[in-house]
Amino acid sequence: MKTEVAEIADKVYRLSTFVPAVGPTGFTFNQFLIDADQPLLFHYGQRALFPLVSAAVKRVIPLAKLRWTTCSHVEGDESGALNQWLATAPNATPAHGLVGCNIWLRDMADRDPKVLKNDETIDLGGKKVRWLDTPHVPHNWDAGLIYEETTGTLFSSDLFTQAGPAPVTTTSDIVAPAIATEKVVPFMPATPQAAPTLRRLAALKPKIIALMHGPTFIGDGGAALTALADYYEARRA
Repeated sequence: MKTEVAEIADKVYRLSTFVPAVGPTGFTFNQFLIDADQPLLFHYGQRALFPLVSAAVKRVIPLAKLRWTTCSHVEGDESGALNQWLATAPNATPAHGLVGCNIWLRDMADRDPKVLKNDETIDLGGKKVRWLDTPHVPHNWDAGLIYEETTGTLFSSDLFTQAGPAPVTTTSDIVAPAIATEKVVPFMPATPQAAPTLRRLAALKPKIIALMHGPTFIGDGGAALTALADYYEARRA
């Protein structure tokens, strides 16, 4: 295995590791680095992949320069390597929403976290990241996503998940593959919050959607999120 590095937007890097042993067609695990005056890593990744991914980050910036780390929710591929990152990036502060900090991050992290309010922004210096509380979207009470405002990039965690290897970017439909995956592995609950939350994300009109499991989508992100909201709304009808 190896971790590939690709710039998907100005100074926004996709760190992609394809793991062939997961499922019948393999599975892509993506983490993202926003390079700025105060760089931010989104998704800690699994502990087993930390050597590969940290080496990939070092091809872009020294680990000592990393200033912020966060993820969507507590889960092995999201938060497994949390303390490995904190140990090797001494200047990095873990950050999450209030629920995440209260139910797991304060206990699990070896460094005190920063609590982010819904819609709070962090000025990274050249990049600006907004934290979005999205409980149960894609799953877990603590779930949240980030939106990088200068490039219009939404980091979508498990939303739009696809199995198998993935190209770096795509302009093709990401909704149908996501629905097909969800029907096989129903990882996202069709709660009353699902469609309204997806519509709130659609209102951002992202130009780029950075999938954790799949290619980075470049195109009308608002339309893709609205279509996914329609699907979850129909499931509850």
